[in-house]
Formats: sequence, C-alpha cells, structure tokens
Amino acid sequence: MKVPFSTFNYLHSDLKEEIMKKIEEIYDSGWYIQGNEVKTFEKNFAKYIGCEYCIGVGNGLDAIKIALLSLNIGPGDEVIVPSNTFIATVLAISQVGAKPILVDPDIDTYNISPENINKSITKKTKAIIVVHLYGQSADMDDILEIAKKNNLYLIEDCAQAHGAIYKDKKVGSFGDISCFSFYPGKNLGALGDAGAVLTNNIEYANRIRALSNYGSNIKYHHIYKGVNSRLDEIQAGILNIKLKHIDEMISKRNEIANKYLLRISNKKIILPKLKKDRNHVWHIFAIRTKERNDFQNYLKEKGIETVIHYPISIAKQDAYKNDALNDLPFAELISKEELSLPLYYGMSNKDISYVIDVINKY
Repeated sequence: MKVPFSTFNYLHSDLKEEIMKKIEEIYDSGWYIQGNEVKTFEKNFAKYIGCEYCIGVGNGLDAIKIALLSLNIGPGDEVIVPSNTFIATVLAISQVGAKPILVDPDIDTYNISPENINKSITKKTKAIIVVHLYGQSADMDDILEIAKKNNLYLIEDCAQAHGAIYKDKKVGSFGDISCFSFYPGKNLGALGDAGAVLTNNIEYANRIRALSNYGSNIKYHHIYKGVNSRLDEIQAGILNIKLKHIDEMISKRNEIANKYLLRISNKKIILPKLKKDRNHVWHIFAIRTKERNDFQNYLKEKGIETVIHYPISIAKQDAYKNDALNDLPFAELISKEELSLPLYYGMSNKDISYVIDVINKY
C-alpha cells in the first residue's frame, strides 16, 4: 500500500472546473498584473484574517523582506527570530542588512519561547518575528507584552498558519505587520509562488504597496528603493476560489490529526501537544522520535512517505556557519528527531488507519 506525504489530486479535482474557468476568464480579459482579481483577493483575505489592509506580493520571503523594509529595519539592527523555522524567515532579515538573533523554542509546542525572547533583547533589537510553526499559534499575549514593553515592532510569519486562531482572533491580526506565503503546499496555496503582507496601519500599508512595486505609488515616480514583487491576476483568481473553501479544508485536516492523536499509541513516538486557548490548522503533523532515521526507513518500506522539517538547523546551515549564533539545544534536538506524517485533504480512512497501524507496530 502507498500513502503519499501530500497530494493536491483530491482538492484540485474538486475545484478544477471552477479554477480552469477562472484562468480562461483572466486570459481573455487581457489584464494580468494589478487588476480586479488581485484587488478582490486582497479585500477578501484581509477580511478573513481580520486586518484592514492586504497587499499581494510575489512570495513569502518577499513578504517578510518588504515588511522589514517598510519598518526601516536594516544595518545595525537586530531582529529576534525563532531558531527552528524555514530559512526564508531568517534570509529576509539578512537581505535587509540586519542581524538575525536566533531564539530557541518551547520544546512542547515548537514555537518561539517568550522567556528566551526576553533573554535575547539588546539595545540594538528593533523587532521580533514570530513564526506560527506547523499551524499552531505562538503565545501571543506574552509576546505582545514583551514587544510593547521594549518598544519593538512585531512581525508575524503566518506562512504555515492560514486560519489559525489564538483566543478568538486569527493569527496575522496581532502584529504590526503579518506575512503569508501561498506556496502550493500551504493550506491556502496558489498554483505557483505567491504571498501577502497584512497590516492595520495605513502608513505601513502605503509603504508596503510602494516598496513591492519598484518603490513607486505613481508610475515613474519612485520614492523608495523598492523591489518588483507583485501577486499576479491568475494566482489571485485561484486563491479567491480556494479561500472560499479554506475552513472546510482546515476541518478535514483536523479530522485526520485527531485520529492520529487518539489512536497512535507507540511509546517511541512523541505526538504534537496542543494548547487549550488556540486551534491548530495542521499544515504539518510533526512527531518526534529518537530513532528517526530507522523509523523513517521502516515507514518507507511500508509505502508511507514522510518529510523532515527541517533536518539542518539554521545555525548549522553553510549560509550562517560563520555567524556568531546562540547556543540552541532545543532547535538542534528538533532537527534530529522531527518527522512529518502524511496529512492532506482527501486522505481516506483506509490510508489513515494504515498509517496508524504501521506506526503502532514499529
């Protein structure tokens, strides 16, 4: 029996007719950049998250970079960031010339530790980037209090947490600015690269929109040294369709995750831990085991595909090996033990039961 880690087949099959009709409509319109589809998606997504303003951009990395630029963060500044995130979060800091200060996570939730944030603040600290990792919100009350007390900007990286909720508010609505990726594998994914930046601050919104458009808000009048990073009409049209179904998709992912949580009983496996004041959208179902390589090979032999998020910590990446970074024991532990199980829209009960039975027999 074969169980893929993920597949788009079921979702895209359900939505194919509507998506192909939309693509044809955009094709026939002759307008492919900064048109009505982008405006509609920006309005719809801002409403869904609970923010005033949404600016579509090219991808998630650009979203974070543009957010930092809009806050005038650059050389000489320090930005606190989780040590166990996808490297894009940290690359954005480096690309604006600031210094990333890696902070170890809470080992239970894998999200950034407020206690460790406090320990890492210096006179050079300008901002905190919080990543809602795997699909569960970080401890936003504590982090907001730290940011306010120390007069720091707060940026949310929500690339893995579309629709995640913390105390009745969606992530992305807490910080000064929030950033989303719509990479195809995300819970809300385009059919290519895409991203967005959200804020409740009109000044930030105007700056972000200009920065993403060559630093211009009037054609040929450039007020910033900007970039070219714009959400295109086709991706926006597809995202508008998928946005209508995101809560249903999250519900289906929760059904699968709940079965894993209730029925996986192997004592060698550390299951994800949930906090009561927030939901989980299960972009990734991340387990841990001290026997990861052997366990992953065992699952592969049984036809079950898994993925490691992430096998090399940022501090150990060649790109950052010469940087003076903190001691990060939990990040290193997670990089050695984490394994992500199959979880996707359309996953059958037969496949779910097979995965659970195989794991329990290990």
